[in-house]
Amino acid sequence: MTLRIELTQNPTEEQRQAILQPLRAYNASKVPGAVPEHVALLIRDDNDEILGGLYARLFYQWLFIDLLSVPEQARGQGMGTKLMQMAEDLARERQCVGLWLDTFEFQAPAFYSKCGYSEIGHIADYPPGYKHFFLQKRLSY
Repeated sequence: MTLRIELTQNPTEEQRQAILQPLRAYNASKVPGAVPEHVALLIRDDNDEILGGLYARLFYQWLFIDLLSVPEQARGQGMGTKLMQMAEDLARERQCVGLWLDTFEFQAPAFYSKCGYSEIGHIADYPPGYKHFFLQKRLSY
């Protein structure tokens, strides 16, 4: 059998799954719980329109906060803190070891620090002139 590598500029979901499935199968052979569970906390207005929220996945007994967006009119009013606390409560309910996330220097690293997160690493110049932080909060029971 001859193998080749091909660049695809706009990969399809089917192509992504073709790469992901054998990786998940391998991971599952090493550690149980290799399929993530996605969860979201949605901020809606009176018209039921989604204006922001928190999107996360539970994976290997950790909750990864993938997205956090608080609408401009709600900033500084505790909405972000409430979302983070709800995510932490969910992580505790699911017996997670902790929560983790990544954020850019120009976004909200100070906010996450106030929520009890600590830096576990960063990439300098991503994007150029800024740092990309990786933060975690380990849970105690």
